[in-house]
Amino acid sequence: MAGKIPVELVEEVGLYVSERKVYPREQDGRFQRLRKAAVFWLLGMYYAFAWLQWDDRQAVLFDLPARKFYVFGLSFWPQDFFYLALLLIMAGLSLFFFTALAGRLWCGYACPQTVWTEVFIWMERWTEGDRNKRMKLDAGPWNADKAKRKLAKHFLWLVFALWTGFTFVGYFTPIRDLAARLVPFEWGGWEVFWVLFYSLATWGNAGVLREQVCKYMCPYARFQSAMFDRNTLIIAYDPMRGEPRGARKKNQLASVLERARGLLGMDVATSAVVHAAQHRTAADLKMGARATTGLVVDAQEGLPPPPAVNSPEDLGDCIDCTICVQVCPTGIDIRNGLQYECIACGACVDACDSVMDKMGYPRGLIRNTTQNALEGKPSKVLRPRIWIYGTLLLCLLLGSALGIATRTPLLVDAMRDRNALYRVAQDGSIENAYMLRIVNKDMKPHVFSIRVEGAPGITLVESGATHPAAAEEVLTVPVTLVAPAGLAKGRMDVRFVVATEDGAIEVEEETRFFGPF
Repeated sequence: MAGKIPVELVEEVGLYVSERKVYPREQDGRFQRLRKAAVFWLLGMYYAFAWLQWDDRQAVLFDLPARKFYVFGLSFWPQDFFYLALLLIMAGLSLFFFTALAGRLWCGYACPQTVWTEVFIWMERWTEGDRNKRMKLDAGPWNADKAKRKLAKHFLWLVFALWTGFTFVGYFTPIRDLAARLVPFEWGGWEVFWVLFYSLATWGNAGVLREQVCKYMCPYARFQSAMFDRNTLIIAYDPMRGEPRGARKKNQLASVLERARGLLGMDVATSAVVHAAQHRTAADLKMGARATTGLVVDAQEGLPPPPAVNSPEDLGDCIDCTICVQVCPTGIDIRNGLQYECIACGACVDACDSVMDKMGYPRGLIRNTTQNALEGKPSKVLRPRIWIYGTLLLCLLLGSALGIATRTPLLVDAMRDRNALYRVAQDGSIENAYMLRIVNKDMKPHVFSIRVEGAPGITLVESGATHPAAAEEVLTVPVTLVAPAGLAKGRMDVRFVVATEDGAIEVEEETRFFGPF
């Protein structure tokens, strides 16, 4: 029997790495002011539109039980869901258009995850302090002050999340009625479920998960590269100007744009970036330069050595303050190049510009530019694909607007009597019975008349009768068509014409009249 082979566990390798919490630093600047304006505008619409009234009803209401959507003065019935399909197509095309033009513009300024996360971060700053204070608070032991601040933060988060969930349900159930039934509590089960579910989703995504939703849950980040090219506007770091990075005193060095060193070559600048990012091997360096940073390396065998720093004059404009990393809401280092986690918010641009101002250097070390422009190559932002996307989007928008503006507020359906193909009266005439469904989609009442056209000799019983319909009322009107004996043979095409008394609205519905074959 063979003896046992002794096995000694030298090192246990863990495959799980705990996610590092990101503490975004507050930063002012033109991009951040735009983000704040977008937050107030978008959330203002979300929380205000549910309370607006229009013609004695809620301005924006998606009445699912009644299968009707109200958007200010417009009402959409199930037969109008063609416009919903157009809306979804335009949303997808808009994503292609803006991504090809300016990268993840949607992610940085209009995505609900970004918008609500920004508000939650504001509340976190109000209760726990700035970045350094938050980091120190989380690293310190639990005490009365820490518990008080954490409870205050989560209380604000919870109240805001509940208000968000309440508003969400208020778009499907009239929000004023929903508020009136809060005390005494008379909400239905589904109303309670969706308020709590949406509140929990808001609290969890915007308060706890945050950037992890963008990194691991959002599919957009994974396929955005398919819409990028070298002429897409991106947030980018200029390594030819910034490398090699290093600390220095204010007014110690002039900018590389003003001293003899000038700009580095792209391959040397890339080498400096990846070495600063502490890649391990030459193969890793080259792969990192291509995949992680997005910078192109022409060298076939790894990267050239990084530039030597023998004196302060060899340094680039980057002072390695890492403020661009500290302000990033996803915690990436933009100096390593464009990464899928970047949401194009521009916080790093504002941070770097402020540092360059303090150092007396020109702005633009981190800027909104194209890959071609960054490398000194010709760049064309308004390229054919942008014009194609824009033209298609404009055509769909105009077509939808024209369709909505010219659509008739009247819908007519004709259903034949299924019990008999036709009836023979005592005088030998042929009768066909129908059921007309008349839908008044207008916001005001109308009086409708019915007539028949298409086949000579076929008349409508009770011709001249009128049928009043209230606003948004659905009428079911039984009608009978009669053909004289010997006239109706086989199948004959006819049409019902339903019109208002003033003739302003008129709809035709085709059907068939059957007689003996």
